[in-house]
Amino acid sequence: METFSSIECFVRSAEVGSFAEAARRLSLTPAAVGKSVAKLEARLGVRLFQRSTRSLTLTEAGQLFLGEVSASLHTIQNAVANLASAEGRPAGTLKVSMGTVFGRLYIVPLLGEFLRRFPAINPDWHFDNRQVDLIGQGFDAAIGGGFELPQGVVARKLTPAHRVLVASAEYLAGHEAIIEPDDLKHHDGILIRSPQTGRVRSWQLTSRARQHSPLTLKARMTMSDSEAACATAAQGLGIALVSMPFAVGYLDAGTLQRVLPDWYVDDGNISIYYAEHKLLPGKTRAFVDFIIEQFAGQGLGQRFSAL
Repeated sequence: METFSSIECFVRSAEVGSFAEAARRLSLTPAAVGKSVAKLEARLGVRLFQRSTRSLTLTEAGQLFLGEVSASLHTIQNAVANLASAEGRPAGTLKVSMGTVFGRLYIVPLLGEFLRRFPAINPDWHFDNRQVDLIGQGFDAAIGGGFELPQGVVARKLTPAHRVLVASAEYLAGHEAIIEPDDLKHHDGILIRSPQTGRVRSWQLTSRARQHSPLTLKARMTMSDSEAACATAAQGLGIALVSMPFAVGYLDAGTLQRVLPDWYVDDGNISIYYAEHKLLPGKTRAFVDFIIEQFAGQGLGQRFSAL
């Protein structure tokens, strides 16, 4: 058991590059983690880390050992967690990251039904529009779109991530008609700034007939959030390119209208992400299956499609 604990300290330290951060996640002291790793090195007869006052990096032997034990450690931990579940039911703290507004609009309303089915699970939900390090930061799952897929992480599609052009009836009535994409260059744009890079992306419009055209709106203002852009467009201040999940409420209420309804931006998919394990923790499997079931049952994939 002592060796198992030392291996866990080693793996966590390698994942985060710090004894102090590994200690915080393991609820230990940095000294205890460092001592545990040193015992493991003595037992193995090799140095696993190169240590300095500013950094902690794996040696060649450490990299080899990490590759051999990391997956097995996660499998054992998941097996223990599953056996420790309340009366065989999924249990434990479920740490999930999701977009702030998307989570509030579409995930939080599912919480009541989820807890009725799985009362032994304790949600620990983080609302952030940036991509998290799923494994390094200890998340069980994440929901979002446009994320890079790191090694060891899998994605299950929930809905298409389409973006559409919207404006108020007031704005459209007071400005030049928009018949084709090139007409957009004469109109005020409410553009979205990426929360990851801080830049305004250059978008390409796609038609139902699979034609393509660059988006040529004039940059009247920029926002970092589609919900804010919808609220701004609803005031008649310009045309916004926004994600469908945020636009549908305004479109249903009639406060916004589609502009060039045969055109949209294909931005991939909104997916649920989780670490790939041979034995996935019961709490994570329950959450993933539940979210996929709910999105399919509510027809959100079709509702969020721009087609």
